Amino acid sequence: MAFALLVFIVVLASLMIAPGADGLLGAYLATLMFAIAYNDARYYLIPNELTAAAFGLALLRVGVTVPNASASSMLWVVFCAVAVALPLVLLTLFYRRWRGREGLGLGDVKLAAVAGAWLELPTAAAVIELAALSAIAVYIAGAAMRRRPLRATAFLPFGLFMAPAIWIGWTSERLLLRWGYAWLG
Repeated sequence: MAFALLVFIVVLASLMIAPGADGLLGAYLATLMFAIAYNDARYYLIPNELTAAAFGLALLRVGVTVPNASASSMLWVVFCAVAVALPLVLLTLFYRRWRGREGLGLGDVKLAAVAGAWLELPTAAAVIELAALSAIAVYIAGAAMRRRPLRATAFLPFGLFMAPAIWIGWTSERLLLRWGYAWLG
């Protein structure tokens, strides 16, 4: 019940922050991001179907909200997705080679691509940083409350933190855009 109420609130917020098609697509983004967060928290798994739907919505968003959208507009979304995901792929490969085990799952990498598809590149970088710092802080706080030592091999459901951060990044961009136009006159 609490999860459904949270999703309702973020959907409503999306529609209020960006009225029209962008807000409706943002509401779908919110729903997908919170479904990803819930699934990752519960099963340590980010379903491909949810990240694919979010990426597809990013492409649809360009077609619906960008005046005179062209193939180059769609290619830009793909380029941004790759630009955000590629460093995480390299980090994943480096960590696997260095430590001999998985560090970051490919679901997290695909979710980073969604961030690149939906957000401006600086915002996507900030979202990943926000998610990483939030995950670390929650892990440290949890260990301290349970009086347990920190473990380098602990599993953290990174999607639990990154998925909502993507929606927060989208809302932040929309609010800055709205306030920017208000400041202009």
